[in-house]
Amino acid sequence: MLTRKQHELLTFIHERLQSVGVPPSFDEMKDALDLRSKSGIHRLITALEERGFIRRLPNRARALEVLKLPDSAPKTPKAQPETVVDLPASVRPAVGAGRYTAETPARQVIAANDVVSIPVMGRIAAGVPISAIQQNTHSITLPIDMIGLGEHYALEVKGDSMIEAGIFDGDTVVIQRTDTASAGEIVVALVDDEEATLKRFRRRGATIALEAANPAYETRTFGAERVKVQGKLVGLIRRYH
Repeated sequence: MLTRKQHELLTFIHERLQSVGVPPSFDEMKDALDLRSKSGIHRLITALEERGFIRRLPNRARALEVLKLPDSAPKTPKAQPETVVDLPASVRPAVGAGRYTAETPARQVIAANDVVSIPVMGRIAAGVPISAIQQNTHSITLPIDMIGLGEHYALEVKGDSMIEAGIFDGDTVVIQRTDTASAGEIVVALVDDEEATLKRFRRRGATIALEAANPAYETRTFGAERVKVQGKLVGLIRRYH
């Protein structure tokens, strides 16, 4: 049996993992539950872990895994068996996936287990910015219901500046291509047309702040004309060895 606050926190963590693939920060949990301090969140997480609802991954700052939900918790809606969608060329299902061939039209019936192939565009710095995004190095396939519609690409993360957002060196991030972002979203930002970095986006008057999620790194602020949003984070892939 969970308390109301434990239930609220478990639901919040589960929904965040389902929507963006990374757990919320302790500050986000505190604000969502309207608590005064993060110590209350620590107690709730410990209680949930002791009851077997979540697991803290070892040697990973703020990495959480939901193991189960209480019967009263809202379940993730089941995907419909098939849906008719319009697919841009960049996210057509991979040849040989499901019922698809090289001649598959853009408008098609997509089964729940179909996959799409998205390009991996080299590495992105989660730390000091590195050279701008490189050309397509290879591709990965993902379930279409994981990323939804739109144009997507993937990047391999280099650095540790986003560890408190659950993004670690060696992870692969899935990015939805867009040139706009809302405050607080994690974006791929291109600085001066030559440096690409993965940071949290903030607009401050005529400037743009690119915030790290690691206290060891300072927030970098630029004139708005120097920063171009190249996409926003929609998913994350991690391999365990």
